[in-house]
Amino acid sequence: MADELQDLDRELVARVQRGDKAAFDVLVRRHQHRVAGVVSRYIADWSEAQDVAQEAFIRAYRAIGNFRGDAQFSTWLHRIAVNTAKNHLVSLGRRPPMSDIDADEAGRHAVGERLRDNDTPERELLRDEIERTVLAAVEALPEELREAITLREVEGLGYEAIASRMQCPIGTVRSRIFRAREAIDAKLAPLLDDTR
Repeated sequence: MADELQDLDRELVARVQRGDKAAFDVLVRRHQHRVAGVVSRYIADWSEAQDVAQEAFIRAYRAIGNFRGDAQFSTWLHRIAVNTAKNHLVSLGRRPPMSDIDADEAGRHAVGERLRDNDTPERELLRDEIERTVLAAVEALPEELREAITLREVEGLGYEAIASRMQCPIGTVRSRIFRAREAIDAKLAPLLDDTR
């Protein structure tokens, strides 16, 4: 199972490197507990830790083109999270700890977070299957629908900004996003029906 998850990370990283922004969103969802766990070991305030974790993902996104796969993606991301947390403390005039939180310890902390979220192996497998299904559904969309849904859901742009970027009326943007969501929902329906 660990190998399958590492393979999934490698596949997602390759997609991001080819310009698939939706794949990075999946990486964020897969690793957000671990990154938040790492950062929260350095920064006690929860909302501040969440901001720093988000900054770590932004840095990872900007640097992912340089990721060569010499280490696991999770190890590489862990290093970015540690450095981001330490830099944040230094920028506030606080002294970071001399020793780093190692990846295994962060993993145990992240597992504890997941247990509190009531995640089970079955739920994690289902979540992975849902992520793969969403990625496949997005890739299968016509270009204008894929671009509209990516700008909305991944980049978080508003309808006006999307209309400007895509050079079309806002009504067209709304229609494209609606049609994209319908297509994705249709692909997800069989998976979600199985869980009810």
